[in-house]
Amino acid sequence: MRRLATSLAATAVTAAATVALATPAQAVPADKAQVLANWTQTSAASYNTWLAARNNQAAWAAYGFDWSTDYCSTSPDNPFGFPFQTSCARHDFGYRNHKALGIFDANKARIDSAFYEDLKRVCAAYSGAKKTACDGTAWTYYQAVKNLG
Repeated sequence: MRRLATSLAATAVTAAATVALATPAQAVPADKAQVLANWTQTSAASYNTWLAARNNQAAWAAYGFDWSTDYCSTSPDNPFGFPFQTSCARHDFGYRNHKALGIFDANKARIDSAFYEDLKRVCAAYSGAKKTACDGTAWTYYQAVKNLG
């Protein structure tokens, strides 16, 4: 009888520990699509909000966003010294997360336009021939994603 009681007690402790250690699956916040849309608009404010979130991804972990990037894919990340890498990362973020939600086709044109606006903001830091070269490179990158992305 004592063995049975010890066995039952051990089973009860194991079951209680299992229940205590098990954590319920966290539901993705209902506003995920809205947050995603806010972070992939053409404005500088949208870019800055996305960048702040990217720099503090842990705060957004519950949303399950895909932050992975290959930056500018097979094109140079910083062509001719123009720092396009972060713009490419936001473009990847937009594509990957809209695809994951099944809403990519309806948002592709805006994501591509946001990419172009991000690149033009990079180019705004230059003047003269350097700005002209940056603007031309930005246009080429935009056309590539618009037509092939």
